[in-house]
Parts: sequence; structure tokens; C-alpha cells
Amino acid sequence: MVRFRKPSIYKTPEELRAMVRPGLLTVEALDAVRAAVRPGVTTGELDAIAERTIRDGGGVPNFQLVPGYRHTLCVSVNDEVVHGIPGDRVIQAGDIVSVDAGAEVDGWNGDSAFTVVVPGGDAAVSEARRKLCDTTERSLWHGIAALASARHLNDVGAAVEDAIEETGAWGIVEDYTGHGIGRSMHEEPPVFNYRVRGAGPAVKPGLVVAIEPMVTAGTIDSSTDADDWTVRTLDGSDAAHWEHTVAVHADGIWVTTAADGGAAGLAPLGVTPVPIP
Repeated sequence: MVRFRKPSIYKTPEELRAMVRPGLLTVEALDAVRAAVRPGVTTGELDAIAERTIRDGGGVPNFQLVPGYRHTLCVSVNDEVVHGIPGDRVIQAGDIVSVDAGAEVDGWNGDSAFTVVVPGGDAAVSEARRKLCDTTERSLWHGIAALASARHLNDVGAAVEDAIEETGAWGIVEDYTGHGIGRSMHEEPPVFNYRVRGAGPAVKPGLVVAIEPMVTAGTIDSSTDADDWTVRTLDGSDAAHWEHTVAVHADGIWVTTAADGGAAGLAPLGVTPVPIP
């Protein structure tokens, strides 16, 4: 009988170093898109900006490597949670827009997302959307900070949930989770954004995960559009999505999809990221 060995979820030090460049290229693409988000721009135009940035940097848009998907970004607007397809949709003042992207370089991957509220529009609606956006981003950094001292991966989900619940009554999406990342954009293990039974894998050097809380202003229930991709809330409530790729190594953690390794986001939480040696 032949036994096939399951691939390890832990990377070698050399493999961790190889994941730095795709992370930084993902940062460059998302920074370029963030600078272009404004009323009147289409989601397709944002997609073109991201693709050009990644290819000019020597990478490949890894979303295009997913079977059946030909875009560089997922752009989800207002009640869309994730996987919104770029196209002719025109961004409006006051929209809450989540942008998700990833780059592959030399066979290694980065994956990250941000949410922004477009200036203008109704003041009260925009304020509510900014609070949703800020709550989701805050929970992401609490999850990353937890990873720095966690013994097991599922401690991250507990930290994310606590951070969200501290700021009010929100919906924590359960149908979609974070994930391991490396040679493939989506790998084991799952990274939950809420408490689950069981401890999960050990947090030790070589673990690389994409932590990505998805939070709604209402229900956690969702449906998928006829395009087979776009996920939206059933009650029409707004949603936000933030994500970073984070590597654990012998000396600490490093956010590969943040130019500063996550220093600014982690400083208020008392965690100092350490570059991958």
C-alpha cells in the first residue's frame, strides 16, 4: 500500500522569505486602487489598475488563476460581502467598497483586502458605514495581534469576535473564513473569525495564514448572485471586509501584505512585528 503524505501547513525559513515579495506586490496593487477610488470610477477601471500594477511588478494576479474567474480584483459594494465581479458598475459618493486582491510571484502568493467609504453622500449613512469599516479593520488587527502569542490558531477567531462585539451589535459572517496561504492562494487550515470548538493547529514557525474578518450591519445570512460569484447580505445590510497575510517565524510575526510589516496597526495593541530573517 502506498501512503501519500499530506503537505505540511508550515513553511521553511526559505519559503517564508519567498513570500515577502508577493505580499509587497499585493500592497502596491491595493495602494494604487485605493488612490483611484472616487465617485465616477468603475469597478472595471479599478481592476485594470490592479492588474497593471501586479504585472508591471513581475507578478501574476492570482485571482485569475482561480478556475472560472478572469479578474484581478473582487470589488464588493454596499450589501455585497465578498467576490463582487469588477465591470461597468460606477462607484457613487457614500458607497462602502471592499477591494480584495492577490499577487503570485515565483509560485508564492499574497492576499489582502481593504474597505473604504467613498467621500460624499448622505452624512448619516456614511458615518454608519465608517463605523462598520473601522470595526472590521480593528477586529483584523486584534486577530493578528492574537496570532503573535497564540498557542493554537483558533485563538485568533476568539480575538476577532471579541473585538467586533466590543463595539456594538454586528453580524460576523460564518459562511466564509480566512485560510492558509503559500504555493496556492487558498490552503489549509481555515482561519475562523469567531469562536469554534477545538483548538486548531499549533501556532509555530512556518505558519502563514490570511486573516479576513467579514462583518455586516445586519444579518449574517447571505445569497450568491446569478453570476455564481457575488455574495450579498439577505437583508440588504452593508458589509465590510479586511484581510492581511501574516507569517509566523522563529522571532515573531510579520504581515507580508503591509509595507511596514503591520507595525502601525499592531502598535496600539502592544505587538511589534519582526521582519522575516
